[in-house]
Amino acid sequence: MLRDDINNAVKEAMKAKDERKLSTLRMVNSTLKNADIEARGQGKPPLADPEILAVLQKMIKQRQEAVELYDKGGRAELAAQEREEIAIISAYLPKQMSEDEVKAAISAAVAETGAAGIKDMGKVIAALKAKYTGQMDFAKASGLVKAALSA
Repeated sequence: MLRDDINNAVKEAMKAKDERKLSTLRMVNSTLKNADIEARGQGKPPLADPEILAVLQKMIKQRQEAVELYDKGGRAELAAQEREEIAIISAYLPKQMSEDEVKAAISAAVAETGAAGIKDMGKVIAALKAKYTGQMDFAKASGLVKAALSA
């Protein structure tokens, strides 16, 4: 389970005295605990691996936005810190699909769902999320889906 991998990495970072990795992984654990508490409040079980992957992707996206802002503001040291955190968190995500693989997956999902136009975009995105959570950037994929359905 992904959660166990993260907890083991926390222990290894403590032993190695790797402060950056340790603080980042503790932050990940904290975010996951908060998400578990929120899920429990809605009567749901603790997060499973697919939901954990979604949380990790969200954390990476937040850091990427921060990097852009720090770069614009001339804060190179803070941008570098965020990039290190992105690298640490990314290690727990599955390998990202290439653009060609994403396009092939979109074509397959369009055929699978029988999507005929833009109004079927939700069906295609749902099919992609069911199969490829953590492996593709759905913000970019939605643009590609829209283009495929418009053609």
